[in-house]
Parts: sequence; C-alpha cells; structure tokens
Amino acid sequence: VCGGAFTDLDSIIRSRVGKKTLGFSQEPISRGKIEKEAILDKVQPKDLLKYGLIPEFVGRFSTVATLNELDTASLMKVLSEPKNALTKQFQKLFEFENVKLTFKEDAILEIARKAINKKTGARGLRSIIEFLLLKTMSKLPMMNDIEEVIINETAVKNSSEPMFIHSKTKKTDAA
Repeated sequence: VCGGAFTDLDSIIRSRVGKKTLGFSQEPISRGKIEKEAILDKVQPKDLLKYGLIPEFVGRFSTVATLNELDTASLMKVLSEPKNALTKQFQKLFEFENVKLTFKEDAILEIARKAINKKTGARGLRSIIEFLLLKTMSKLPMMNDIEEVIINETAVKNSSEPMFIHSKTKKTDAA
C-alpha cells in the first residue's frame, strides 16, 4: 500500500490527456475543463514514472486508486458519527474527571473548516481539538467545581477557552 499527496501529478496527467480527440467532429478536451479530481482518475503507470517514481516500484502496484479531498460535511461526520469519533474520545477523557464535554454543532463545523483551511484533512482534526482543549485538560483535575465544558464556535474560531458550567453540588477547593 502506498499513499501520498503527489503534488502536481495532475499537471503531468493533463499534459498527457490534453487536447486529444478520437474520431471526427469531436470537441477537443481543453486542459482547464477537467477538474483536478477527475484528472487524477486518469492516472496511469507512465504518469507515475514521469512523476519520478522508479519503475521497480511502480511495477509492484497492482491497483492504482485515487481519493478525493474530504469536504466540510464529511469532516463533520468523521468528528461525530463513528463509534470511536474524536468528539466521543475526548468526551470519554472528560468523563474520567466527572465532567461532561459538549461540542456544539457550530463548533464541529468550525473545526472542520479549520482542517480544510490548513489542508490537513481528517488527520488534522485531532491536533485542532487537542490544541483547543490542552489548557482545559491540564487545569481540569484542579477545578473540582466544573460540571460541564462546552465547546462553541467562538472558542474554536478564537482558540480561546471553552465555556465552563460550575456545579453547586460538587466540592470546591475552599470547602
């Protein structure tokens, strides 16, 4: 299995595919008309060789498949829907401190947008959430009166602390 971004591979494929026609009265395909995702579907071993991969390596690929970038909606699903979704993992960590962690829908949307802007895709989601919650997670064991931590859009956009809901029944440091 081999994977990667393969930057500018699409330009190599475009130069091979561009302005060729077969038959009479067909309109030539201009290089600009084909979207990046669509052009990558046309990858062939000779494109990988021209890209710079060695023939011995390319010859071992039995199948070549391309993947498209995830959009905002897909990243939001990755964050919240699977059994082991990132938001659920962090909620479990907060449960160890007897604190409920809530991610508002607008916060999940903003986290997905940040990942798209950073061009990190799904891999970058964890680092965005960790950066957002790092201070809170380190202070939480000493904050005995916190009942709930709420992550909203403002906290994500400004990289600021989340909202804290204090409990009247939990023990405070003064008690």
